[in-house]
Amino acid sequence: MGRRAKMVEKVKSLMETHDRIRNIGICAHIDHGKTTLSDNLLAGAGMISKDLAGDQLALDFDEEEAARGITIYAANVSMVHEYEGKEFLINLIDTPGHVDFGGDVTRAMRAIDGAIVVVCAVEGVMPQTETVLRQALKEKVKPVLFINKVDRLLNELKLTPEELMNRFTKIINDVNKLIQKMASEEFKKEWIVNVMDGSVAFGSAYHNWAISVPYMKKTGITFKDIIDYCENENQKELAQKAPLHEVLLDMVIKHLPNPLEAQKYRIPNIWKGDLESEIGKAMINCDPNGPLAGVITKIIMDKHAGAISACRLFSGRVKQGDELYLVSMKQKARAQQVAVFMGAERIQVPSVSAGNICALTGLKEASAGETICSPDSIIEPPFESITHVSEPVITVAIEAKNTKDLPKLIEVLRQIAREDNTVRVEINEETGEHLISGMGELHIEVITNTKIGRDAGIEVDVGEPIVVYRETVTGTSPEVEGKSPNKHNKLYFVVEPLEESVYNAYKEGKIKDEDFKKKTPQEVEKVLVEAGLDKEEAKRVMSIYEGNILLNMTRGIVQLDEARELIIEGFKEAVRNGPLAAEKCQGIKVKLVDAVFHEDAIHRGPAQLIPAVRFGIRDAIMQAKPVLLEPIQKVYINTPQDYMGDAMRELSNRRGQILDMEQEGDMTLIKAKAPVSEMFGFAGAIRGATQGRCLWSVEFGGFERVPNELQPKIVKEIRERKGLKTE
Repeated sequence: MGRRAKMVEKVKSLMETHDRIRNIGICAHIDHGKTTLSDNLLAGAGMISKDLAGDQLALDFDEEEAARGITIYAANVSMVHEYEGKEFLINLIDTPGHVDFGGDVTRAMRAIDGAIVVVCAVEGVMPQTETVLRQALKEKVKPVLFINKVDRLLNELKLTPEELMNRFTKIINDVNKLIQKMASEEFKKEWIVNVMDGSVAFGSAYHNWAISVPYMKKTGITFKDIIDYCENENQKELAQKAPLHEVLLDMVIKHLPNPLEAQKYRIPNIWKGDLESEIGKAMINCDPNGPLAGVITKIIMDKHAGAISACRLFSGRVKQGDELYLVSMKQKARAQQVAVFMGAERIQVPSVSAGNICALTGLKEASAGETICSPDSIIEPPFESITHVSEPVITVAIEAKNTKDLPKLIEVLRQIAREDNTVRVEINEETGEHLISGMGELHIEVITNTKIGRDAGIEVDVGEPIVVYRETVTGTSPEVEGKSPNKHNKLYFVVEPLEESVYNAYKEGKIKDEDFKKKTPQEVEKVLVEAGLDKEEAKRVMSIYEGNILLNMTRGIVQLDEARELIIEGFKEAVRNGPLAAEKCQGIKVKLVDAVFHEDAIHRGPAQLIPAVRFGIRDAIMQAKPVLLEPIQKVYINTPQDYMGDAMRELSNRRGQILDMEQEGDMTLIKAKAPVSEMFGFAGAIRGATQGRCLWSVEFGGFERVPNELQPKIVKEIRERKGLKTE
């Protein structure tokens, strides 16, 4: 039996011993060394050659990833590691670091219980480090810290041992501050990383070595030895004495939880059903014999097998050929194959039990974030939806070059939307124009070049990137009447800005999109009042949608209950296409203050009420000082001082605002913000301005008001582009 076959046998047997499973992810800022680190862990487990580790980038197995030298898709792999005489199964996910692929990180967090946060010793904690930590802690995923590229501090920056220690202390303190700020109350102290207990390791993923305090005690290696090895350029020998995979996987096994421990606090966080029910207890106890419950965290397209669903099981077991139920889609599907991930390959297994991450084929209609269970015990409600830190801000229009490819293109676009819920796809079958919205230029480029061009073989024309704007109001409207086309129904609305604290609670996920059939449920009312909504208003919410709220402030109108669904539909249509430029609205509070309905139900159907509500709300918005909001990116530039002026000039030419500047040695860190619309082509421009000497990154910074002097111009441009009247 070959080494690989033995590994597969071990994986199969360890899948059933839950206390010896660790579901972990590797996450970090872009270029801090995640994929190189994953390579070394694979090499240590005997899955790739040790000589190639760090160069092979085995988990960047997509051609586009190899060409660009970055991770685009989260990749899964299972391996076995021995610790204190026992074997453990490690299910690992390597996640992207580029801000455009943050959606993949968020989805991976749902599948794992612990994360190795990688921080580059030279750059320290960067914006995306903070973002991935926030995503992990929101899903109650426990972090440990690996400080990478330590050899560069010694060989390139020539730091003294004292400066080295100061640098490490700063990174550890920065990470701990973030954990204390973002972790839930119960874990603020417990999850802090600490050098002495071994939840922090230092090393070089590229040179295959790492060290931690417990490993130093175990082997007698000292920090002085490490400095000597690095300075004498003898890191190969160091890698044999302190192999990276051993130090890191020891840390993972000792400090990160197994599914039995993790599900006790993770399930109440991601599932709002009855924890005392049969399914609730089975999930909390990670019971392989309980009813089936799992969540699909990723859809991977395979030329031969079709759609493959990466799935984390929380209870029960999936066997080959089992009939499954997709809760959100409300339909059945069959698991044709059950497998475990081995990087680019999948190894078929007869069944997979709770606490594991597996690959299922046959679930054609499933999308990322879908809840799966068995048809005879359906989970109610499904798992909480997976929410993302940023949202799509750039849109492109695409058209098939050959009309015969149109049906195929529509199918591919629908598939893309299922795979990645950070992509928004709008298909206009009448005009043949299709809009794709994504997180940034690179995100869109990968979708159009790779998924549509290379994988599906469809030639498309891609339009110029369009920025996604939002609309809101800054004042309160008078009472505005909305009349139905037959003039028999009249509804009266007042529109005003939603309290900022309530909108922030919506953005943080405390308040969710929901329609209410009668009055507001008590638990939702409580959250709204805590967020700052007036108590009387909180009782009267009809609908929360995309960060806007509809309130029923009327009294004693008999037909209102019958009309409720139609009023909600009209409200959604109105805020989906704002009156200024047909962009989505956010942060708007709509009050229905009075209504007069025709007595005969036939005269107050959908064709009468929906337009009445839509026009009434749109007119009220136009009288409540409407403004356009533009998406903003936070920009971080690390540049040598000589080029600081050029970098700042580049930003100010793009309506950028400098927020802060920090000096470190001969480098300057500029923190700024700039509108997304001005950031096209920034990569080339900043490289030119600093002769390629700067490091820079961006992250989504929310929406801000377009400056007053630019409002009319931008509104006119958007309306012209959409073919709307401009007068």
